[in-house]
Amino acid sequence: MFSLRVLFRMGGQIVHQFNIFIAALLGMISMVVFLYLIDYAARFLRPVSLVRRLGEAGLAVIDVIYPAPTVQAGAVEPPHMPAGSCRTVANEGASGIVLAVNLAGLVEQARMADGIIEFVPQIGDFVARDEPLFQLYDGARAIDERHLAGAVALGSERTIEQDPTFAFRILVDIAIKALSPAINDPTTAVLAIDQLHRLLRRVGMRHLGGERLCDAYGRPRLIFRTPNWEDFVHLSCIEIRHCGAGSVQIMRRMRSMLENLVQTLPPHRHAELSRQLGLLDRTIECHYSFPEDVAIARRPDSQGLGGTLGVQRANDA
Repeated sequence: MFSLRVLFRMGGQIVHQFNIFIAALLGMISMVVFLYLIDYAARFLRPVSLVRRLGEAGLAVIDVIYPAPTVQAGAVEPPHMPAGSCRTVANEGASGIVLAVNLAGLVEQARMADGIIEFVPQIGDFVARDEPLFQLYDGARAIDERHLAGAVALGSERTIEQDPTFAFRILVDIAIKALSPAINDPTTAVLAIDQLHRLLRRVGMRHLGGERLCDAYGRPRLIFRTPNWEDFVHLSCIEIRHCGAGSVQIMRRMRSMLENLVQTLPPHRHAELSRQLGLLDRTIECHYSFPEDVAIARRPDSQGLGGTLGVQRANDA
């Protein structure tokens, strides 16, 4: 724009050297900035950058949704539901995916009405029109539906803000897409497993049984279901194990992850991890014919192929 302005004012007769110098300087600066933006965008969209940012976002939402440290194993106590009849509140708006819920607002509404509110779907579920959103018990049956609907945000696609499993879902999608025959990039899948490893360790150290939210007096006011430990492990392992069965890198990296989690997480997290290790062994036996390949694929390796210490590297740290 400055160059066009200078050209217009010159009129083809008078040459303003200073203005021409400024126009040339701005043109060079624009070229430098353009090249920098191309380089920045290329680095920003690299798989390693994407999975790292997803991992950081997943850790942040886990800390928000599961703030308490894990407790010793025990039978998961089901939420206490009143014996009386309940009132069902359906979705009267447009269909969509549950993005976020105002938990504090729902607890306060239930407290003021002296009742219990049950939020039927989970974060990330698709809710069609006329499907149930809430079950209201005791005094909560008198709450205005409009106040309840205002506490729920629906949208066209999932977000990470209150959905801890969505970060896992995206990382798993990146891994299995990299393992597809059309792409065949197991190294990118290993990078995704690195971040899943971080997220599983953080989830395993948190208390996941927060289905009942209480008011300031300790009385249950809101039933809000969240994924349990088995959900996170299944999401992280099953699809990658199936799609990466023929890749030695994936078998070794998954074993390294599972064995490391067994060593670093509390004992009540071990049962599902041990089941996944057993499934990993059976998968290897089905896909590898030579005993030497089976032995190599069963060796844990934090780098997939290339590392020599396996899970011991994490132990030393």
